[in-house]
Amino acid sequence: MLYHSADHWTAAPRKQVMLFGMSGLGKTHLANLLREGGDWFHYSIDYRIGTRYMGEFIADNFKREAMKVPLLRELLLSDSVYISSNITFDNLAPLSTYLGKPGNPDRGGLPFDEYMQRQEQHRAAEIAALRDTPHFIARADALYDYANFVCDTGGSICEVIDPDNPQDPLMTQLADHVLPIWIEGSEAHTEELIRRFDRAPKPMYYQPEFLHAAWAEYQRETGHSPTQIDPDAFVRWTYARALAHRAPRYAAMARNWGLRVSAQEVAQIRQADDFISLIAEKLPN
Repeated sequence: MLYHSADHWTAAPRKQVMLFGMSGLGKTHLANLLREGGDWFHYSIDYRIGTRYMGEFIADNFKREAMKVPLLRELLLSDSVYISSNITFDNLAPLSTYLGKPGNPDRGGLPFDEYMQRQEQHRAAEIAALRDTPHFIARADALYDYANFVCDTGGSICEVIDPDNPQDPLMTQLADHVLPIWIEGSEAHTEELIRRFDRAPKPMYYQPEFLHAAWAEYQRETGHSPTQIDPDAFVRWTYARALAHRAPRYAAMARNWGLRVSAQEVAQIRQADDFISLIAEKLPN
């Protein structure tokens, strides 16, 4: 690990960490808290994906829809209007909307092949954004003189690496520059995440093998053809399975490259010093 003991971590003039775990357990909240303290640079993987690597896909999708409206089509063709997404650290709706959901087109569903194509675009973008982490560490120091750095990852990081391979090249590169920290939820957290997702299902990235198996199984269970499937119903059905699929992958990441903290512990953090103390408690003396 980047920091081999509590004393090493506490005394380090530059603290560089990477938060990972399921969305909704406090990664971005904690990263925002550290940034607002003044000494931490916040690098959001999802924001980087949605701006640098998928921004053109997202904007083109908006334009494709706008071209269906005669007035907007005329304005676009004459360069009279400008269409772009307004992604922020706290609002990633343009990215999730572009990823979409497969199923009935009358309910906003995408053909499964197109859905998988967008999933692949996200996979490549996520890997590229993660590989940019060392660049942003150097950039935060050179441009802004930030002493500390927090990489706020998306929930799907465990899908784009091999968590059981201690030599995984991407995680090995990351662990050379940041301390990976798993924010682990309890069973109660999992139940709440499922309830929250059920109220407002949103697109996510999943491994292609997982998605193909889920798509086939859902059709067998429901008897629906691809164009009959309710997109929201499918992603709700898939989400609970994704939580179970990801939990052991996160655990392996923490075991091979970093450490774990509980979502309950993270919820009690009020300032950067609380975070520094919590990590010191998790490291060897």
